[in-house]
Order: sequence, then structure tokens, then C-alpha cells
Amino acid sequence: MERNSGILLHPTSLPNNSICGTFGNPSRAWLNDLAECGIGVWQFLPLAPPDSLGSPYSSPSSFAFNPWFLDENDLVRDGFLADNLENFSSNLVDFYERVDIPLANSKVKFLNASLVDYWERQNTAIKKEFETWCEKQFWLDDHSIFMELRIQNENLPWWEWPEKFAVCDRKELANWKKDNQKELLGHNLVQWHLDRQWQSIRKLAKDLGIFLFGDVPFYVSKDSADVWSNRSLFSILTNSDTYLQSGVPPDYFSETGQLWGNPVYRWSRHKANKYKWWRKRISRHLEQVDFLRLDHFRALESFWAVPGREQTAENGFWLPSPGKEILRLIKKDCGGHLPLVAEDLGLITSKVEKLRDDYHLAGMKILQFAFDGNLDNPYLPENIKDENWIVYTGTHDNSTSQGWWREMDQDKKEQIRERIIDYENFTSWELIRIGMETNAKLFVAPMQDLLNLDDSSRLNKPGTIENNWSWRLSRNDLNLKEVLKEYGDLAKEYKR
Repeated sequence: MERNSGILLHPTSLPNNSICGTFGNPSRAWLNDLAECGIGVWQFLPLAPPDSLGSPYSSPSSFAFNPWFLDENDLVRDGFLADNLENFSSNLVDFYERVDIPLANSKVKFLNASLVDYWERQNTAIKKEFETWCEKQFWLDDHSIFMELRIQNENLPWWEWPEKFAVCDRKELANWKKDNQKELLGHNLVQWHLDRQWQSIRKLAKDLGIFLFGDVPFYVSKDSADVWSNRSLFSILTNSDTYLQSGVPPDYFSETGQLWGNPVYRWSRHKANKYKWWRKRISRHLEQVDFLRLDHFRALESFWAVPGREQTAENGFWLPSPGKEILRLIKKDCGGHLPLVAEDLGLITSKVEKLRDDYHLAGMKILQFAFDGNLDNPYLPENIKDENWIVYTGTHDNSTSQGWWREMDQDKKEQIRERIIDYENFTSWELIRIGMETNAKLFVAPMQDLLNLDDSSRLNKPGTIENNWSWRLSRNDLNLKEVLKEYGDLAKEYKR
């Protein structure tokens, strides 16, 4: 990729569709707008199903798409649904107004059942295409069984299901599957159509010259098809308790650290089968994007393990990770090219930096972290000396740049006065311009910063569980095209 610019915007935030954005016209319109304005990269968060709070970083499946993204209009256009969906659509609300996850899931339930009811009308060629696709998806059967069992068990976590299902007894599941063929067909059809629709989006992006920049969490949720069906690969006891959980140690920001609660990996088991699960997971994601951000990259070198019964992350300890082996094998799988980006934020050791640099992975620089008065601050624009970086104003976990400025102490503002063109009327574009000027090959701005929005439009605030993941572009935002054009023009000015 040549010197370029991008925008961070998750598909849930796309306008022009009920509930949230989809892999249909909302994504197509967005890509066309980017291309028209000369913006070369679309970055988004994981495309996996979210948890009960809407977070895509704690998914019930590492391999599936989020069913919320399924576009019903495209399904009707392609002959997979009847064209009478008005009664369902008329009652939907906009995600921008309020988070209504039950409503989003009710849409999925409706589409699932409708696809099954309409399936018998499909021709033999279509059915064969579907069957062939299903046979190639090693993860699909476990995913669909897990999601249906979850529904039938009132959305309880798998360790609270009847024991024969909780322990993933394959003999019992074989009998259960015979009685639930219609329900499993629905889950499979939803994932097939999501895959079809996203591959169409990917082809359009390629035709328009736009790179798709994805994201994959390091850990997976305990309450997931991945852990349920591969318990031996994770720190799970036979009684389903977690004996080692993930997190990060106490630091400047938190006296007790951060306790995430995911089971950590049993690396010895992964090594025994040449890291097959990890390699397939990365391969699945790289089928969907051009390059991929590996969240919490530092845990590939070593990870903070906290005893399962602890309530904070204080009493954890560092354990080594086989990152070098995993990256070597993934690089081999990718034909010698490793299209990964290291999320290398936080307290990063020289060993983590060496692992990143040995595999020539781009790292991340966040401008909101730069201006603390320390001339050696690695996030300062003048300290970003080579091009193998991706520079951001902020990420989905940060305040918006307008929110950051409003909360900044006056003495810190004075330290960067000479960098700001209009100090008295600061906008996010001051930080965007600074990022564009850097040597980094890629500069990315969150969409909220292009619109100069305050923290009421923040996507996520780590450590909180309310009012996250729900921000959406307003369909009444009439200056959107104007803002994208201004961003594209600035990119051209800095040869991006």
C-alpha cells in the first residue's frame, strides 16, 4: 500500500437502514463515497456477533459474522425472501436514538425463519452452492448448534445448560440435531448469506481501490462456541470453572489493573496440533479483509494470567506466549506475506517491540497520547521517523478529539499552542492535520473526529457497560459528503 488515508467507522454506525448498518446498500454507498473523495482505507471493528452489551470484542463466535449486518433488501432482490417485509420494517427504531439489542435480535429471528420458509423455492444449483459452502466451514456446525442451544436455554451461559449439552457430548448432540434440523438450517443460511453479501462488498472495495482494514480480538469469550466446543484449548476445568483468566496488571490508570475474565490459552495444547485453531481463525478473518489489526498484540509475547477466583487483576503473573511460532506459521500460511497490524499500545517491552519488528508489522501511534511535555514521547509527530506506522487521532476506546481537548488541563494546552492553527477555536481537524503531516504510511481518523463531535458521540468507554457501541451516523447529517471531500482534499495535499 502506498501512502494513504482512512476512516474508522464500524458497520453498525452506517446510516440509511433500520436498526443499524448492513452489508447491503449502506456499505455500498459508504464505499462509493470514500472512493469519490479519494479516501483509500475503511477500518472497522470485529465483524463478529456482539455480546449482550453490544461489544464485538466479546463475541459468542470467533468465526461467524454478526447477523445484524444481514441486509433484507438484498435478500429480497436476490430472490431469497418474499418482498412483503413492510409490517416488520415499519416498527424498527434507529440505533442512533437508542440501543435496542433485543430488537436487533428479533429482526435476526424473523429473517432466520423467513429464509427457512422460503428455502424450498430455491433451485438445485443454489442449494448445491449452499451445501458446498457449508462443507468448507469447519466452524459452522458448532456455531449453529451453540447458538440454537443458547436460544433453547433462555440465553444462559453454556455451563448452566443441561450437562449433556454443557459438556458438548457429541453422541447426545447427534440425536438433538435430528430434532432441530430446521432451526440449524436457519442459522446456517444466515451465515451463508452474510458471507455472500460481504464478499460482494469486498469485491466492490477492490474494484474501487479501497483497502478493508479489519480487527480481531486476542482473547475469546468464555461463553462462546469456541470455548464450548474446544474446552481443552482454554484454561477451563472439568467443572467448567476458569482457572486462569485474562487481564492487565495495575498501572498509572488503575490501581487494581483490568480484569477481563476471558479464559487464557493453554498454549501447550495449541502447540501439540501446530496452532491449528489460531491459524484457522486468522485465515478466516483474512478471507474478509486486506489487512488485520491484532488487538492486544503484546500478549503474543507474554500475557498477564490471573487466578480464576480473583476479583481484581492485582494478583496475576506474567507467562510466556509462543508468538514467534504462531506468526511464523501464519506467515507461511499467507505465502510469505503477513498482513497483520500490531495493536501495540500501553506498556510495551523491548521484547514485544522486537517481536513486532522481526515480522515487519506496522504499529500504532495515537496523537491524543503525544502531548504530555515529554520530548521523548514516542507518539509525538516528530518522533514518528519511519513510515511503518499507522497514526490515529484516537481509537474507538478514546474520547473524541473534541472531547479530549475539552478535558485537557490548561497547562497541557499551552504546551501545544504553537502546533494549533486556531488555538481559540480548536476543532478535531487540528489533530487530523497534524496526523496527515507525519511520515507514517497510513493515517486514520474516527468518523466522529471528521464531524468534530464531542464525547456524547464516543463509541466506547473502557471499564463501563452503559451507552457504548451505539453511536451512529445520522441520516440527517447533510454535510457528510462535504466533510468526506474536505478530508480527501487534505489527504491529497499531504500526498496520501
